Amino acid sequence: MNEGAIRVTELTSMRNIGKEMEKKLKSVGITTAQKLKEVGSKEAFVRLKLHYANICMICPVHLYTLEGAISDMEYNQLPKNVKQDLKNFCDKWK
Repeated sequence: MNEGAIRVTELTSMRNIGKEMEKKLKSVGITTAQKLKEVGSKEAFVRLKLHYANICMICPVHLYTLEGAISDMEYNQLPKNVKQDLKNFCDKWK
């Protein structure tokens, strides 16, 4: 592939994203790492929360995981202020 070509990167190539999360993200229209970065962690979280409202628990850790994937860091290494912002956002969706 030449350097100018656009690469489609699999979701599972990102930190914190395993096969199960990849499956859930794809079900809400987020099919690549680039798409997750474009959409952002909060929008991805809302899509998951709405889609899986009656099936499984979507909790703050999911939001931290998504943000960590976008930021290329383990979710438990996110700065405290980022975690607090994400928790406040998540609390609005309880």
